[in-house]
Amino acid sequence: MSAQMGKRERNRGMDEAELVKASQRGDVGAFNRLVLSYQELVYNICYRMLDDAEAAADVTQDAFLSAFQALKGFRGGSFKAWLLRIATNGCYDQLRRRKRQPTAPLDELLGDGENPGTLADHDPGPEERALRRELIEHLQHGLTTLPMEQRTAVILSDVHQLSYEEIAQVTGASLGTVKSRLSRGRAHLRDFLLRHGELWPMQRRHDSVR
Repeated sequence: MSAQMGKRERNRGMDEAELVKASQRGDVGAFNRLVLSYQELVYNICYRMLDDAEAAADVTQDAFLSAFQALKGFRGGSFKAWLLRIATNGCYDQLRRRKRQPTAPLDELLGDGENPGTLADHDPGPEERALRRELIEHLQHGLTTLPMEQRTAVILSDVHQLSYEEIAQVTGASLGTVKSRLSRGRAHLRDFLLRHGELWPMQRRHDSVR
């Protein structure tokens, strides 16, 4: 077995903390495993924030490159939160360059049974599908009115189900600020939908701030 093959075999048996340490020593194979673990999550968050597949792919690639270059400065804690913070900051930079608020593709948010915002019935009929599509469009318009920070909190919490503590680590905000952003963002969306004759269907967490 070659030295390179042996390294790949060792990498397959490592947990995340060991992969991070190996990556900090310059092990590209170990870092590639981290990329494979998180690339879908990072891309999906960037896509929802930017509403642009090409821009989301670019920001995702830049985020991993930046993470690899900065990895020696990682001092422990949640690697996922650290990585998502790099990615969301990249999205903010992209949005600031556009000089407009982000828009969001909510098809996956409301059409995927694993998401908390699903308008549920597993086999909706044509009428329900049409109503769902209309609601998705209202939600998409509503989310474009949210400030970036509120939008990020809603995406991380209600789409990807990160805890308040994880969102605080990703955004660098206090726990109270995270809860406030979520509360305001959800309230803003609910009010927006009510003004348009719709109801906000997303299930609120039992410990949501009122």
